[in-house]
Amino acid sequence: MSLVPPDPLRTVPLPLREQAAVRDQWLTQRLLDVLPGLMDRAEIDLWIVVGRECNEDPVLSTLLPATWLSARRRTILVLHRSDDGVTAAAVSRYPVGQFLPAWTPGSAGDPDAQWAEVRRFVEQADPRRIGIDVSERFAQADGLSHTEHRLLTEALGPWADRVVPAERLVVGWLETRLPEEIAVLHALNGLVHDVVDEAFSPAVVTVGETTALDVAWWIRQRLHDLGVEPWFQPSVLLQRPGVPLAGAQGALLPAVPLDAVVEPGDLLHCDVGLSSLGLRTDNQRNAYVLRPGETAAPEGLRNAMRAANRLQDLTVEALVPGRTGNEVLAAARAAAAAEGIDGDVYSHPVGYHGHGAGPAIGQWDEQSHVPGAGDYPVHPDTVYALELAVRRPVPEWGGQCVRLGLEEGIALTGNGVEFLSGRQTEFVLIG
Repeated sequence: MSLVPPDPLRTVPLPLREQAAVRDQWLTQRLLDVLPGLMDRAEIDLWIVVGRECNEDPVLSTLLPATWLSARRRTILVLHRSDDGVTAAAVSRYPVGQFLPAWTPGSAGDPDAQWAEVRRFVEQADPRRIGIDVSERFAQADGLSHTEHRLLTEALGPWADRVVPAERLVVGWLETRLPEEIAVLHALNGLVHDVVDEAFSPAVVTVGETTALDVAWWIRQRLHDLGVEPWFQPSVLLQRPGVPLAGAQGALLPAVPLDAVVEPGDLLHCDVGLSSLGLRTDNQRNAYVLRPGETAAPEGLRNAMRAANRLQDLTVEALVPGRTGNEVLAAARAAAAAEGIDGDVYSHPVGYHGHGAGPAIGQWDEQSHVPGAGDYPVHPDTVYALELAVRRPVPEWGGQCVRLGLEEGIALTGNGVEFLSGRQTEFVLIG
C-alpha cells in the first residue's frame, strides 16, 4: 500500500501556524506510541535531556513544542518509563507544551533549586538506569555539555552510579518515523523533484549564458520563496567531453568550473535538501543538454543511469533490518562487483537531520568499513537518503569516464522499501 497522502500539494508547504499544530500532534503521538518501546529496547528507565539557551542538545528541538524555537534559560526534560507508559515532565522555569510541570520556581531564584527538583524526581522514580546524552559515535546523541554533565552528576549524588549513555535511545528516537511523517516526506521529496525539474528547464537555463552557479542559486531562492528552506547550499556540477574527472581513483569528481557556462552536450548534476515540518530531505538528480539534432542523451550516459539504478536496487536488497550499516555496505558492494558495476555507496538516515543518526552505509571516501556509525543496526520505520554513484566510460565521449550520482529518499517499513515520490530513471532533458 502506498504511503503517499491523497493530496501532496495540500501537505507542503503548510503555513507556519498549521505546521506547528501538525508537529505538536506528532510529538504527542511519538511520546505515547514510539518512546516506550525505544526505552525498553535501550533498557533505560529514565531519560534526562538538558539544554541551555544558546548551547542546546540536538535532541532538545525534537522534544520541544513547535512554538519553542530554542531552549529557555536551562530547560531540563525528564522522561520516566513506567507500567503506564512514559511520564514526560519538564523541570523548567517556563511551561513546556505537553510536558508536565515538575518545578515551580520560587521568587528567590535559587540557582540550585532546579537541580534539587531533578534529584527529587529521580528519587521518586527510583530508576535502574538513567540515560544521558553522551556518545562517541553519534554527534546527535552527544549533546550534554561538560558543565551540564558536571552539575547533573553533582545533583544526583549516589544516583549518579545509575547513569548510562542514552545513545541507543537517542538514535532510536531520531531515526524512527511515524507513518504520517513518512507520508509527508513523500510530498517533500516530490516537491524537490518538481523544483529540480523547473531548474533544469529552459525557464531557468539559457544554454550559452547560464552558469552552473546561477542554477544552484536559483534553486536556493526558489526553495526560500516556497517556504521550505534548504539545510545546505544547493550545488550544481557540470561534466562535459574533453574535461575528464579529476582526483584519485575512488574520489574522481567533476572538474568543470562552477562558473562555467552551460553548453550543449553537458551533463548537469544537482544536490538539494530542504527543511519543512521539522523534517529534511536529501536528493540528487541529473540532466542532459541536448545538442542540435538530438532527442535523447547519448546511449553511454543512459547506460550509466541504468547502472546507477541497478546499484540502487542492489543496495535496497541489502537493506535488511538487523544488519549493520557496514554489513549492508559489504553486501551491496559484493553484489555490484559480481555484476561488473564500478560504483560507491554512501547512504545515510535522514529525518530530523539531513545526515541523520543511525547506520552509516558507507561514506564517499570510505567504502570498506565505517567505524562507529557503520556498526549500528538497521531498524524498520526509518527513512534513508539512498546515495551512491557509478563510474562508467561513455563511448560517445571518446571513452571518457563519467561519474553519475543519484540520491533518493526511501522508507523502510514492515512492508519493505518504498521510494519516496519515485526515483530518477531518465535524464531531465534541456533542449
